Amino acid sequence: MAATANVALSGLARALIQHGRLTEADAIACTQGMPEGTNGFLVELSRRGLLSAREAARFAAETFGYPLFDIGALDKSMLPRDAVDRKMMAKHQVVGLVKRQNRITLAVADPSNMRALDEIRFQTGLQLDLIVAEADKLQRLIETLSESAQQTLKDMTGDEFDMDLLQQESPGEQTEEESTEVDDAPVVRFIQKVLIDAINEGASDIHFEPYEKFYRIRVRTDGVLREIAQPPLVLREKIAARIKVISRLDISERRVPQDGRMKLVLSKNKAIDFRVSTLPTLHGEKIVMRILDPSSAMLGVDALGYEPEQKKALLDAVERPYGMILVTGPTGSGKTVSLYTCLNLLNKAGVNISTAEDPAEINLPGINQVNVNEKAGLTFSAALRAFLRQDPDVIMVGEIRDLDTAEISVKAAQTGHLVLSTLHTNDAPTTLERLKNMGVAPFNIASSVIMITAQRLARRLCSCKQPVDIPIEALLQAGFTEEDLDGSWQPQGPVGCQRCKGTGYKGRVGIYQVMPVSEDIAHIIMTNGNSMDVAAQAQREGVRDLRQSGLLKVKQGVTSLEEVLATTNE
Repeated sequence: MAATANVALSGLARALIQHGRLTEADAIACTQGMPEGTNGFLVELSRRGLLSAREAARFAAETFGYPLFDIGALDKSMLPRDAVDRKMMAKHQVVGLVKRQNRITLAVADPSNMRALDEIRFQTGLQLDLIVAEADKLQRLIETLSESAQQTLKDMTGDEFDMDLLQQESPGEQTEEESTEVDDAPVVRFIQKVLIDAINEGASDIHFEPYEKFYRIRVRTDGVLREIAQPPLVLREKIAARIKVISRLDISERRVPQDGRMKLVLSKNKAIDFRVSTLPTLHGEKIVMRILDPSSAMLGVDALGYEPEQKKALLDAVERPYGMILVTGPTGSGKTVSLYTCLNLLNKAGVNISTAEDPAEINLPGINQVNVNEKAGLTFSAALRAFLRQDPDVIMVGEIRDLDTAEISVKAAQTGHLVLSTLHTNDAPTTLERLKNMGVAPFNIASSVIMITAQRLARRLCSCKQPVDIPIEALLQAGFTEEDLDGSWQPQGPVGCQRCKGTGYKGRVGIYQVMPVSEDIAHIIMTNGNSMDVAAQAQREGVRDLRQSGLLKVKQGVTSLEEVLATTNE
């Protein structure tokens, strides 16, 4: 008994003793010298021939009431890599299997290790659903996952991919040491692998983030950031230097932000552009790469999520010979893709199209694209003035930021040109008020603006979606009418599967407010009416606001009510 006082037996060990499967002396002998929170006790049991890993797992499952699972049959590529930190997995010998909303299914060998479970629950902020796995198979899986980053660095070939540099600013002078550093082949292949994986997942951004004690890489997919790798901290300078070299940035300058561009050639017919931004932080340079896929502009109007009447109104406006079409919404709401889709419809042999952007995100053959450079004096307004001397038919302005740009755009729309641009406003009616606040005369607004489209992006439900029961009161409060709740449909909710990596969502869909500027709305503008007056008139004309358009997507089962409530305002 003296030995017992010096050795803390786990709950599993005590249960084995209580059920007569193990003697106290053997339990103490197997426990001694084992690091707390590991499966060393179970491994030692098996090594001594006292109890096999399979027998121990079956006993733990039956005793503590958890399912027994053969973890050796898992496809490790489908595991949620960002759910549990790799150090936490190795420390406590656990693996996250499936993550759904605020719950995670966790494979453990010893479900009695409450200290470990509490620490994981605190670290992840998730509720835990436990299943029992054999200790040896669990250990092998954790080792495989822990080695994956190193394996990527050492063994990934990536030889079929080629980095094609786009000439931007001249790179800074490199020292011999830096040149050797960035030519590290494993780092090059690792970066290529990250880029290819991000493209295949449909990500929009890649974040390389250095911190004091770790370095992580995250990708933004469907608007949500997710960690995909934690390379060794010592590689942060090599990764940053390599990205800066292929982006034509000055690798000797680490004190100020820099912007660059690069291209990844996937095949003879497909290439992806990346916009690269560096930012000095406390522990190194954070790099964000925006993925610019030209194919996104070729999807067509049908793929963007417009309702039939919205699509017809948009196409009618695009086919007008002159006027101004404005697309509004916050950053990341898909405005650029919408504009490029319209430009692609207009891009014909007999049409002269010029764009002023900051910067040009997607290269479209047949369109004259200009990058704004305010330091050199090439502002939006300066580019617009130049366009008007270039015999344009269609002009696209990346963003109307000031009165000068707004007035030139309005005059261009009044003198026989079709002008497309963006504004940062919450909805379509407030856009007209924003132009007035900029200083544009109401008459000029009413005579030039022909359509305003406000938009948001909501995550699209995966095919694993299931009907959910939502109280009628909540549906009414969200904006549904009693006529909508006729019992002919039921809201769908996220579930989570391998295809959507347990999130319940796959891809995104646009939610739109498409508001043509009718004679009545133009009259409200001319008589100094406010955005509330415009919104009321738009409702009378059958224009759905963003919330109503989102609720229609809920009714169609395209997205969930939670997504619509999160992305739209009442």
